[in-house]
Amino acid sequence: MDLTLLRLMLRGVSAYRDILDTPVMKKSRALLDAVYLRDWEPAVELYADLFHALRHEGFQGLGDWLWDALRYTESPYALLCERGGFDPALENAARRDVDTFSLLARLDCDQILNPLKPVVPPEYFSVLSSLPRWRAVVPFDFDTLTAFHRDHGAGLFARYRAFLWEEGKLVPVADPDCPRPEELLGYELQRNQVEANTRMLLAGHAANNVLLFGDGGTGKSATVKSMLCIPGFDDLRLIEIEKENLTGLPTLMRSLAGRRQKFILFIDDLAFDKDDKTYSALKTILEGSLEKRPPNTIICATSNRRHLVKQNFSDRAGDEVDAAETISEKTALAERFGLRIPYLTMNKQEYLALVDHLARRAGIRRDPEWLHAQAMTWEIRHSGRTPRVARQFIDSLHG
Repeated sequence: MDLTLLRLMLRGVSAYRDILDTPVMKKSRALLDAVYLRDWEPAVELYADLFHALRHEGFQGLGDWLWDALRYTESPYALLCERGGFDPALENAARRDVDTFSLLARLDCDQILNPLKPVVPPEYFSVLSSLPRWRAVVPFDFDTLTAFHRDHGAGLFARYRAFLWEEGKLVPVADPDCPRPEELLGYELQRNQVEANTRMLLAGHAANNVLLFGDGGTGKSATVKSMLCIPGFDDLRLIEIEKENLTGLPTLMRSLAGRRQKFILFIDDLAFDKDDKTYSALKTILEGSLEKRPPNTIICATSNRRHLVKQNFSDRAGDEVDAAETISEKTALAERFGLRIPYLTMNKQEYLALVDHLARRAGIRRDPEWLHAQAMTWEIRHSGRTPRVARQFIDSLHG
């Protein structure tokens, strides 16, 4: 391989130019430059730096690293494929870039080190021969890469399915705490409504924003998170947003518009006090803004309060001329959710049936009368007949 030609080809990378700014590619190009100049001492150090960088990121060679970077870099060509667009000039540029990166991945370590031998003093030959090698393979081609972008999209949304929205940035969650639907018990009617609404979203139809309200521990949050685990929901992404970050929600929604994936913007345990500044921000986002909500997004919120906003007796008996307007203003936010689903405490029969089911799954074999009596005693001492309390009771029997 002509290293001079490869150096020049790398300088001409265009469609995937962002990859050149990564530490691994900067080290790779600096190494090729040092070899070209026969500057052997910096070349040896850069070679060791590159080996360390590859292993530090968990890759066996440049080809493995490049395959990962090509798939998950949000390049113009990747976004074009995600949208199903057509741009011959961009496609040709991307094809040329992939060919260039293939040559780099195929470059054997000896092809890098051998040009240095004429300028290295003989007594230091052992240093070159003892340097570690990385794997020189090409696990990708242009057609495979294009198919990946078309099937999975580009960037972070191709790699991850769950995110946190923090201080104006998306933080990927590699291993989200999302229960599988079969792990959730009770409240089938409520969960079916959320699932049906999410299917509408994924099908590209109009879907409602959702408010799940009711008693704590009933599985409101688990219902929303379980959507990621439903078969066929591969294009669904979940973004959790803390209440204090709601003012940045319009910026996030603009960035999601036009993406192939569908997004649930999840606000957990939502509640507002009297003068909360984020109240008006969310109210406008739900309805009332000049800017339309992107059709590939919905907001799912959970709350222990039906109307989300704390109400006081002073609201009804204060000195305001029209107290009804104050009350109406405070209930208006919840009414802007098209789908409002109540999660109420289980009755005794449902609670004990859940305890029996969890006990069987946990392999606990106890006399049913004893188990039910203990479960009721546990429920009295805790926060009510909910799936959370039932699960905590079963966990206590393991102890």
